[in-house]
Amino acid sequence: MELTIKKTKWMVPLAFALLISFFLIIFTLSTKTPFQKSSIQAEVPIFVESKLHIPSTRPISTIPKLAYLISGSSGDGESLKRTLKALYHPLNQYVVHLDLEAPADERLELVNFVKREPLFVEVGNVRVVVRSNLVTYRGPTMVSNTLHAAAILLKEGGEWDWFINLSASDYPLVTQDAMPTRVGELCRVALFVEVGNVRVVVRSDLVTYRGPTMVSNAVHAAGILLKEGGEWIDLLHTFSTVPRELNFIEHTSDIGWKEYHRARPVIIDSGLYSLNKSDLFWIPQKRSMPTAFKLFTGSAWTMLSRPFMEYLLWGWDNLPRIVLMYYANFLSTPEGYFHTVICNAEEFRNTTVNHDLHFISWDNPPKQHPHVLTLKDYKSMVDSNASFARKFRRNEPVLDKIDSELLGRKIDGFVPGSWFDGGDANSSISEYILRNITSLRPGPGAQRMKSLISSLLSDKDFSSKHCI
Repeated sequence: MELTIKKTKWMVPLAFALLISFFLIIFTLSTKTPFQKSSIQAEVPIFVESKLHIPSTRPISTIPKLAYLISGSSGDGESLKRTLKALYHPLNQYVVHLDLEAPADERLELVNFVKREPLFVEVGNVRVVVRSNLVTYRGPTMVSNTLHAAAILLKEGGEWDWFINLSASDYPLVTQDAMPTRVGELCRVALFVEVGNVRVVVRSDLVTYRGPTMVSNAVHAAGILLKEGGEWIDLLHTFSTVPRELNFIEHTSDIGWKEYHRARPVIIDSGLYSLNKSDLFWIPQKRSMPTAFKLFTGSAWTMLSRPFMEYLLWGWDNLPRIVLMYYANFLSTPEGYFHTVICNAEEFRNTTVNHDLHFISWDNPPKQHPHVLTLKDYKSMVDSNASFARKFRRNEPVLDKIDSELLGRKIDGFVPGSWFDGGDANSSISEYILRNITSLRPGPGAQRMKSLISSLLSDKDFSSKHCI
């Protein structure tokens, strides 16, 4: 009996301890710590690039904002100014650049031009690259200059949706924001204009020269334009219904003759390390075609989405940097770098639209530079439905015809639109006839550009034509 009592004494505490341990185990399993729970739910991948996060774009319901790079070299200063004014709209962002080959006084004049223009100062959306880059147009320095401008715009340019690279020898065939009026034929109104954090109050009187109301006058002006053959087009209006993730980039994987004339040769661009421009020099030995990625080629002129530009600069999976280093020794880098990156990046290859929005007249096979456009090419330019054309000489007469018939632009003036009715380009900011910059009014020729975009996006094989 004494033995039984002793067993009972130690079995009771043991049973109690086992029972407590059991409950503690159950409690622990059923209540993980917040850190453990969040860690399990997050399922952080081992490799950060296994699933890239693409930044979201602004909704289509918002008015698109464009970011432009306009670049030039020695002797291009006046052409660059003209192109800038023909492209200008308060909603957009602009970076202008004259490379190091341009004389210092020409570059300084560009800086002073931007500083002297009251509208640029008030709105604050035009930036000059003061520390100019040396650009060799057949080498990688043109791409590095483009990326430099994109970085400036991402840092300081606020919200924008697409990045467009142009040269001083490009010119628009469409208005940014069209308004079907001749200068002085619409009314002048009192308006409060807001551009970011800049507010301008413009007060003016109501003036109707052709009719009793603004509406009847606008219809009359539109009728004059249609009768005389003038077509005013609205770039922002057309792209207001286009998905913001799309990239307009002419491209193909069929590089043909470029394999032996551009891909296999190895070149060195002294512009990467020298302050003086010189020709490229060639390495005797040829290199094999890459196997880590597939080469694509196409037009050097593009309209690229903001998410893709961020990817090029940040390179979450390192592809943009690797491809850039490869193209550092590639002839005509601008005709391959962006195309190869976008078509080898799974997240972006299905966002391509195979068009560069340009009218360009090339030889076959193309030479380094396209034909210079003249009055003989005017009809072909218009019929192409393109947004831009190149290449133009400075003060080529066809530019005056484009100003008069397509843009409605006066000499040395801005292009009229809902925000500006074409007053004296030399007037002070207080004398500009500004209207609501967020009110887009497509001109009577808007259908011409819309037909191009619609044909590109509505093609029944559109989804199967990405990066082929």
